[in-house]
Amino acid sequence: MRYAFISTHEGQYSVKRMCQALGVKRSGYYAWRGRPASLREQANQALVTEIQTAHQASRQTYGSPRIHAVLRRKGVVCGRKRVARLMRIHGISARRRRKRYPVTTQRQLGAIAAPNWLNQEFSATAPNQKWVTDITYIDTAEGWLYLASVLDLYSRMVVGWAMGEHIDTTLVEAAWKMAVLRRNPPSGLLLHSDQGSQFTSQTYQQALAAQECQASMSRVGNCYDNAVMESFFGTLKMECATRQFASHTQARTQIFEYIEAWYNRQRLHSSLGYLSPEEFELLPRH
Repeated sequence: MRYAFISTHEGQYSVKRMCQALGVKRSGYYAWRGRPASLREQANQALVTEIQTAHQASRQTYGSPRIHAVLRRKGVVCGRKRVARLMRIHGISARRRRKRYPVTTQRQLGAIAAPNWLNQEFSATAPNQKWVTDITYIDTAEGWLYLASVLDLYSRMVVGWAMGEHIDTTLVEAAWKMAVLRRNPPSGLLLHSDQGSQFTSQTYQQALAAQECQASMSRVGNCYDNAVMESFFGTLKMECATRQFASHTQARTQIFEYIEAWYNRQRLHSSLGYLSPEEFELLPRH
């Protein structure tokens, strides 16, 4: 494996330095390179090709657990540790998450918050039982763009979302309306948010009441109360909004494509047994 590492990185580093660092002789490396690859080495090379294909298909966002799940779905027989080792040797890794820094939650003085009915119970037995919602920022060269999203805790599907240049009630109401139009939820749906002024506003609360939806709100300063939505936003920043967009239009287009084409329909979720939200919702329920 050490010789394979040297061969892979020969264009980046000198053979001499790599041999010194790995504790092997250059003569041994050149002798190894001159002989035909063993069956094991050939199998590893074929597996690395499969790994690279899966990694590119994931938009370079999957680490070894999801890459292993993709290969299993394709019928490739391999161990998870072997996949992780080959990815490490060949420098194949998932993108790193960017820092978040603008504050999107502003509480309104005197606003009455709903109780925390969700209480960090992030599971559901069917769609449209529990939804969570929040707002995040998107960095563009034309200034901040804000994204409000509504996510179903049963399948982790983003059922509603909206983008706008202002972080106001209109933004969160647009995301709510999309979710209602798509899902037509029954009365008794639980919708959890933070205590931001957008969510405690009279207009927004009236929209929930009209749908016979029960509001739930996080405790002040406790990000874990809405951890699933925080996780989605973190994933979006790591996989889609990895750098500043050139314009609001570019951001809108790419985020639309990410949510609708990739996240909801193709991205494998470890919490769903490495299925996409759409696949998970199509499974028979008992």
